[in-house]
Amino acid sequence: MTEEFVGEQIKPVPGAVHTLGMTRREPGLPRFFTWRGERCEVAQVLDRWKETGPCTSGSGEQYLRKHWFRVRTTSGQDMKLYFERQARRGSPQKSRWWLYSVAPAAEARAETEGKPHP
Repeated sequence: MTEEFVGEQIKPVPGAVHTLGMTRREPGLPRFFTWRGERCEVAQVLDRWKETGPCTSGSGEQYLRKHWFRVRTTSGQDMKLYFERQARRGSPQKSRWWLYSVAPAAEARAETEGKPHP
C-alpha cells in the first residue's frame, strides 16, 4: 500500500471523542478532526499500539511516549494518527495529536480486502 507521509498536526473537534479507549488508559480518540482545513470523521479503528522510550534522566526505565491508531475515515482513507503523551517543546499550540500518514481510499480498501489495487 502506498502511504503518503504527512507529519502534521490535527485539530480534534472539542467534545467529539471516542471515550471507550479511556477505560484502557488511552487518550480519547477524536471522532472528528480538522486537517488542512477539512473536517475528517473516524469511521473505524483498524489497529492501535503504543510506543515507549527510555527515561530521559538515564534511569533505565521505559516510558510510554505515544499512542498510535490506524483508522479508516468515512471518506475511505486509511490514516495513521498518534497522540504524544507530552506536548513537544516549542509547539505554539501544544498540539498532541498528529497525522503521520494517509493512504488514498481505493488503496486502503484494497489493503483491507486483500485485493490488489489498480
